[in-house]
Amino acid sequence: MDLKELESGVDPKKHWYYQSKKEPLISFVKQTFEKVRRPLTIIDVGSGSGFFMYELKDSVPGMIEQIYLVDIGYTDEEVAASKDQLIEKTRSLPHKIENAVVVMMDVLEHLKEDYAMLDEIKERSVGENYFFITVPAFMSLWSGHDVYLEHYRRYSASSLRKLLQASHYKVRDLYYFYGSIFPAVWLVRQIKPKNSKADSDMKPAGTLVNSLLQTLCYIELPFRKLNRLAGVTCVAEGTFTG
Repeated sequence: MDLKELESGVDPKKHWYYQSKKEPLISFVKQTFEKVRRPLTIIDVGSGSGFFMYELKDSVPGMIEQIYLVDIGYTDEEVAASKDQLIEKTRSLPHKIENAVVVMMDVLEHLKEDYAMLDEIKERSVGENYFFITVPAFMSLWSGHDVYLEHYRRYSASSLRKLLQASHYKVRDLYYFYGSIFPAVWLVRQIKPKNSKADSDMKPAGTLVNSLLQTLCYIELPFRKLNRLAGVTCVAEGTFTG
């Protein structure tokens, strides 16, 4: 997750955005475990605070063998302190990726050459592995928020599919999430000047607003894979082999 989004005081353990965004990931890991029937290695690329992985660990007991938080921003002290634990911090990908779920939650948009990361992951893969990827959707939603977070681009389902297929990733499910709030977000970002000040749209929400938005997203969850039309986030799930 992007650490910049937390600088405004957002608590991901309570905020509607993070609490709803973790659910498709948890569901995907559970489904993958039921398929392979052995504990999985989770590799969270661009993990930042590691929020989603700590939430995942508590949600799928017994399904995980090891979690690697991969982020170039970790200090030597953070890396050393996490050794020999279930959740280990590292600045580079594991040498071998096997029986793994590779997670990239809003990472590819930060990379000038997004395909290079996908290729590097694939080169280290042994046998069949799984991926769960989220990216911000639609260039029509581009705003100062993207500039603030240092994004290079936003994606459509078709552009994300094209990227993954070019890197020989097999897409199983590709869909939009946060479709329920898309019209409001689209309208606000059309009204705002495209050259508006770089700033985060992620702010702490009042109790009532937070509860309402989380309820809307939870209602959407069971039907998310049917949404091929529009949303604030695009999600891809599938497999890849070395």
